[in-house]
Amino acid sequence: MKKEGIVATVRKLVQPVVESFGLTLWDVEFVREGSEWYLRITIDKPEGVTIEDCENVHLAIDPLLDDADPIDESYHLEVSSPGLERVLTEPFHFESCKGEKVEVKLYAPLDGSKSFIGTLSGLTESGVVIFLPDGNERTFPRASVASVKTCADFDEF
Repeated sequence: MKKEGIVATVRKLVQPVVESFGLTLWDVEFVREGSEWYLRITIDKPEGVTIEDCENVHLAIDPLLDDADPIDESYHLEVSSPGLERVLTEPFHFESCKGEKVEVKLYAPLDGSKSFIGTLSGLTESGVVIFLPDGNERTFPRASVASVKTCADFDEF
């Protein structure tokens, strides 16, 4: 099975389990790092994810994945939170992070820059919309956006 098919299958298998703990399934990744494969399940909740949340989900989905056996290769199962600086890929990520400080990285320079920081307004059919520090709204077409992630402002802590 191709990587995308594995991710979709795992997402379908683990989402009900994650939700049964009152958590949100933030992301599923199946990636190779060096010679090792990793299945990363990222979970979230409004008040923040605890180590116990990660452990409970890991213990619940491990036998489920063993029984379903959707992955031919051996792999390491990791369950974690998305962290303070989280990558936004899904429409619900953008919705849940509206109003937060984000960094938009582009594939090619625009006005001499490949990186823009501002306040996330949302994701529209036109693209990723942010308010720049000068107060102007800027829309970046989806095809030009390499990544979007939240930016932790450590001065606020």
